[in-house]
Amino acid sequence: MAAKKSKPKKASLNQPAEVLYADELKALNAVDDERPEGWKLAPQAVVTYLLGGEAPDGSAVSAKYVGNRRLIETAVATLATDRALLLLGVPGTAKSWVSEHLAAAISGDSQRLIQCTAGTDENQIRYGWNYASLLAKGPSDEALVRTPLLRAMEEGTLVRLEELTRMGSDVQDTLITVLSEKILPIPELDKAIVANRGFNIIATANNRDKGVNDLSSALKRRFNVVVLPLPSSLEEEVSIVVDRVAQIGAGLGLPDIEPAEKELARIVELFRELRDGQTADGKIKLKTPSGSLSTAEAISVGISAWAEAGHFRSGVVDADSLAVNLIGAIVKDPVQDAIVLQEYLETVVRPRKQWRDLYTAIREVM
Repeated sequence: MAAKKSKPKKASLNQPAEVLYADELKALNAVDDERPEGWKLAPQAVVTYLLGGEAPDGSAVSAKYVGNRRLIETAVATLATDRALLLLGVPGTAKSWVSEHLAAAISGDSQRLIQCTAGTDENQIRYGWNYASLLAKGPSDEALVRTPLLRAMEEGTLVRLEELTRMGSDVQDTLITVLSEKILPIPELDKAIVANRGFNIIATANNRDKGVNDLSSALKRRFNVVVLPLPSSLEEEVSIVVDRVAQIGAGLGLPDIEPAEKELARIVELFRELRDGQTADGKIKLKTPSGSLSTAEAISVGISAWAEAGHFRSGVVDADSLAVNLIGAIVKDPVQDAIVLQEYLETVVRPRKQWRDLYTAIREVM
């Protein structure tokens, strides 16, 4: 009888930072330097991990974030204290990306995560119950369902709260006792969980999108806020987009294509002009669309264009593979944003000889 063949193990769609960059984290962890209790790396090594540099063994450490060094130093220093960290910024400023890598470098686990939404309730933040066990035996430690926050307190690690302002203000305020006293009362068991050293919270939030709930003043006081800005220059933003598109495309196993730096730079320049409401030289004022046209959206357009070029257009990212993806990113409001794009095409894109192909491609699908 023939042996039964085992199914090949499927590759993960997305691996956590601590897995993708395990070699770098190991190299930075090799030196027996001073570090806060519960931390995998010293604060200086965490900054090197995020901003890039050289590990003690001479190996290269890639840059995960391109931006102001002092912002990252402030974020790391905050997490070494008893104050929580709030990364604030408009969509696309790498808040979640920085949050993930901070957790990977400091705790060795970036997956202790709570995604906040309008439907998030207290049980998803504090703790819940296994109702079968609860009905059979009553409140007990075995019936307690531990949330990522509770597990982080018990084990002395970081926990991430993504889009904190998405959940209701009353639910947000359940964090106050945890942030101020570092304890989580469980009245049903007549006890409280006291956080171990190494525990802290990294939250992210933006104040541009609709559906945002402002943080109460009591909650704001318990966070140290670091505002992550959009890239300051065209060159810096292009560098970020090129690097991230290459990383994501390789991770997704997209087909090999010709180098697309020129087209990615064109996406970034187009987005920056519409976002700023003027051309790069400042000579023409423009209407701005309703969307944020963030760096993250430029990366998304680049990935989509890569997939289209690799599967349908002989491996070359060109104006045709960009056109539909650009329209989808810019035109969120079918009336207002369509007018904004049409005016931009006629006043800016059409007169640029090197962008004439893009003008034609977009006009063909609008």
